[in-house]
Amino acid sequence: MKHFPLFLDLDGRCVVVSGAGECAVHKLRLLLKTSARIKVYGRRPVPQIRAWAMEGRLELFARPLHEGDAEGATLCYCANDNPAEDARAAEISRAQGALVSIVDNLVDSEFITPAIVDRDPVTVAIGTEGAAPVLARKIKAELEAMLPVSLGLLARIGQQFRSSASVLKPGQQRRRFWSRFFEREGPDAISNGGESAARASLGDLLNATLAEREVTGKVFLVGAGPGDAELMTLKARRALDSADTVLCDSSVPGEVLELARRESEMIIVDDRGCGTSLKHPDAIATAAELARAGKIVVRLKTGDPAVFGGLDGDIAVLEEAGVQWEIVPGVTAASASAAAIGQSLTCGNGYSGIRLVTAQELDTFSERDWQDLSRPGAVAAIYMGIGAARLIQGRLLMYGASEGTAVTVVENASRPNQKIFDTTIVGLPGAIVRERVDGPALLLLGLLPRNRSLGAGLNDLAKRML
Repeated sequence: MKHFPLFLDLDGRCVVVSGAGECAVHKLRLLLKTSARIKVYGRRPVPQIRAWAMEGRLELFARPLHEGDAEGATLCYCANDNPAEDARAAEISRAQGALVSIVDNLVDSEFITPAIVDRDPVTVAIGTEGAAPVLARKIKAELEAMLPVSLGLLARIGQQFRSSASVLKPGQQRRRFWSRFFEREGPDAISNGGESAARASLGDLLNATLAEREVTGKVFLVGAGPGDAELMTLKARRALDSADTVLCDSSVPGEVLELARRESEMIIVDDRGCGTSLKHPDAIATAAELARAGKIVVRLKTGDPAVFGGLDGDIAVLEEAGVQWEIVPGVTAASASAAAIGQSLTCGNGYSGIRLVTAQELDTFSERDWQDLSRPGAVAAIYMGIGAARLIQGRLLMYGASEGTAVTVVENASRPNQKIFDTTIVGLPGAIVRERVDGPALLLLGLLPRNRSLGAGLNDLAKRML
């Protein structure tokens, strides 16, 4: 991020605009929405700028910017439609301490003005680092269609009621009150009775909230999916948005963690438990303790918590502590990996199902288990199987699997650095070394990528192994 987004208080501050033509008009339309003192300098001002000056909305000087004109200014917009004049005005303004933005000159500007969705006092700013203004305008149009015009009115009504709402306890109770107003009560009241109805609804909602029993804590066991934030379910996003504390696996990428409330306490869970992080066995006990203290806790796990996520043990701890809990499933690594190679996990191409296996349980496999995995057409998703590649190879061959049995490796499934390669049982250990697999990876036994040139699909592969 090169340009850091912030909202600058311009109340009573001076903003200088060098240029009085149509180029300057576009910037002034936005600046006139603020409470800044605006000074415009430029020869032959266009009628619109003259009209604004006559209305007292800005000060107009029908001449170029001179030394001293930018003294005390916070910002300066150079909008002369003349590169030489813009450069001269920028030099004067910088010398007097103003931040400078030159229209259509990103390189020489200290700041840029984003595309803005105005629902005063709600303001949404969209920036693309100057790389794609058309894209910013597209996003602006989409957001304007999503956000009703009444949103600003609701925000102003809520702002005026904040002192009255201070009787609510900080945290869950207060968040619940405002969530109800902005998400349901307020919009409904505006639609049915206008501003007066919305104001009245706040008092009714406050009394109803105060009359409710104390909110108890709760633990959400949430699946973060394989890593792509867009694969997070809406329910998972809502849980993250309500959380006081998030205990997340260290493998959960930052893009997913960005979905949590900024105010949420973030605790990392890994196998080491170093520094401020927790070890996996301690995480659920901490979650239970926080919930008993009235907190909303999200235990965020990679993939789906019900698939090799220690779910049964976690629930046992929570129930013993008398804590409410809820499971929010996520997209599994197996599903994401199958999607990456364009294959179904349970289609009719010679197999009717898939076995989910973790490398940690391979040592306990019975002879029957290995025979099932070794039969022609068998399909399995093997989690954490990279380190056990030689064991997998040896046992499958021992129990009669064909040397040509396909294995597809999907590393970092669904993420931007996703990598896919296919090999055979015989070539698996060497392929892992050759491809330098060092991220989370899944082995798909018996599946080839759909567009693989070796054959038309699994059915042909199964026939060759018979």
